[in-house]
Amino acid sequence: MCMSIASTTTTTTSLFLIMESSSVLLFSLVSLLVLSEFVQQSEARAFFVFGDSLVDSGNNNYLATTARADSPPYGIDYPTHRPTGRFSNGLNIPDIISERIGEEPTLPYLSPELQGERLFVGANFASAGIGILNDTGIQFLNIIRINQQLAYFEQYQERVSSLIGPDETQRLVNQALFLITLGGNDFVNNYYLVPFSARSREFSLPDYVQYVISEYRKILAV
Repeated sequence: MCMSIASTTTTTTSLFLIMESSSVLLFSLVSLLVLSEFVQQSEARAFFVFGDSLVDSGNNNYLATTARADSPPYGIDYPTHRPTGRFSNGLNIPDIISERIGEEPTLPYLSPELQGERLFVGANFASAGIGILNDTGIQFLNIIRINQQLAYFEQYQERVSSLIGPDETQRLVNQALFLITLGGNDFVNNYYLVPFSARSREFSLPDYVQYVISEYRKILAV
């Protein structure tokens, strides 16, 4: 796989939401402040988004899943005032980052509009309901799990390479900005989903946190 998240020329921002609710909020706000400071200083570049509903810009609209944001009140404050597949009343985090780096919003990878030169802006691979663990979000049926998101990223590079060649594609990826937002659903929609979930019977909470972190490390090492 031609994955460049770990390269020295690539900036990776990981919003790892695995703490209790108050800690999650504080951690998220601090992470976003740091990210905002970075993107204000960043030149225009390709932008790739991986993760869950916090950053899904509409991929789930193209899937047969119950994890959808295709009806009001989603989108009521979006410029079109219509649902877009974003799990937000308006813009989401990737939209704001795209504005700050002077680019148009990245399109969902499954969007038929993601063709030609629009590929050079980057792509959003995120899918609401997923987690770090493969059994997270099984109740939502057909969602794009993180391994499939990474497979789509490889496919994306093949598509771009057919347009500008492998060397230019590698340069585009190496200079890109990456956002990965994972972990919240592994708690909300897995460990705490029911009073005696399979994962809560298997792990104490501290052990589960360590397990999720270890699985997340594997994802980042791909």
